[in-house]
Amino acid sequence: MAATAPRITAVDTYDIRFPTSRELDGSDAMNPDPDYSAAYVVLRTDADDGQEGHGFTFTIGRGNDVQVAAIDALRPYVLGRSVDALCTDPGSLNRDLVGDSQLRWLGPEKGVMHMAIGAVVNAAWDLAAKRARKPLWQFLADAGPEWLVSQVDFRYIADALTPERALALLRNGREGAPQRAADLRKRGYPAYTTSPGWLGYDDEKLTRLARQAVADGFTQIKLKVGADLDDDLRRLRAARAAVGPGIRIAVDANQRWNVDEAVAWTRALAPFDPYWIEEPTSPDDVLGHAAIRAQVAPVRVATGEHVQNRIVFKQLLQAGAIDVLQIDAARVGGVNENLAILLLAAHFGVPVCPHAGGVGLCELVQHLSMFDYVALTGTTENRVIEYVDHLHEHFLTPVAVRDGHYATPAAPGFSAAIRPESIAKYRYPDGSYWASTPAAPDPQQNGAAA
Repeated sequence: MAATAPRITAVDTYDIRFPTSRELDGSDAMNPDPDYSAAYVVLRTDADDGQEGHGFTFTIGRGNDVQVAAIDALRPYVLGRSVDALCTDPGSLNRDLVGDSQLRWLGPEKGVMHMAIGAVVNAAWDLAAKRARKPLWQFLADAGPEWLVSQVDFRYIADALTPERALALLRNGREGAPQRAADLRKRGYPAYTTSPGWLGYDDEKLTRLARQAVADGFTQIKLKVGADLDDDLRRLRAARAAVGPGIRIAVDANQRWNVDEAVAWTRALAPFDPYWIEEPTSPDDVLGHAAIRAQVAPVRVATGEHVQNRIVFKQLLQAGAIDVLQIDAARVGGVNENLAILLLAAHFGVPVCPHAGGVGLCELVQHLSMFDYVALTGTTENRVIEYVDHLHEHFLTPVAVRDGHYATPAAPGFSAAIRPESIAKYRYPDGSYWASTPAAPDPQQNGAAA
């Protein structure tokens, strides 16, 4: 009698929150007191190999429970699913989750539900790569171009990128891929660091961390800006003095400004040679970004960590609104949609410099950039992955950055698994940390938001 084909037997979710607001890690002009959090999901199976799929989406504290509830709403689509079929075609899960006619009303393809889809889809890719015994970047790089194209949803983007063009890009990307993979394993992928630049840090800490970044081999750092122009000028002056003229300094306004403010503020910062201005205005304002870009050159315009989906990215590229595209591994609908976005960027010739940091975003997005280098664009020119030295110790296979480069992951999967002891400690509200630590004041409870 034939053995029963393995199935997904459980979809377990966790609300995990880390108290980063205590030290102002992650602070910026729009988010002064974030508690970096993960709405975390584990796909468990009855397969003999014991493999699990791990995924998450990133939030900054309050509302993480809402994000977990959104993932829970997807459970019926995943339970009982064939493990073999899922790993052979992760796109089938993506299509089913995006296509639910009632849940779709809550988007469509944006916001909390879409981020939940991304967490579940990323968990499926983690499982597929583990079963193939490959790190995700290699799993993608080794895949046939035709299969990769089958994983992309071209609805709403085919006017800018056809399946035929995507196939041609991927076929071209295979030329020289083995040598690039070898080079990647030897050297790693270029990184930049935001660790010196959080808005809550004083000038002494900024200067010390900026100098340390250069000593550690980084050729680019990033500073948060946008709360007070005089403060920004003083902090940029200190940073430039600390790193010298040969190090790039990017600046990030985290959506703080109107269009005219963005232009004026960026021009005021221009004497310190900012490499790019990131999220100068609303992530939904395509024409606003285009207007800013036209007026602040040669400072580049970058955005993407809050862009909702491939359709908005398509419009940013069509409008010539950005110089740098910043994918986020957990904001959109998972690996499938990020494949579409990487292909769009390659088609338009715009470099991808991913958003990372947070909880596990460095661990995830390194795989996407490495695939892009090995099997799509074939270059790291003007491409860097953000690095923030927070919370990596909570992951079973944390990122390693050496001499300003991400070391190439070798462990099978998507590097997404959080240590069980970290889950037990930081699960909210009943993990050992939160059960024993007084909570910070909550404006939802004390009326401050009224």
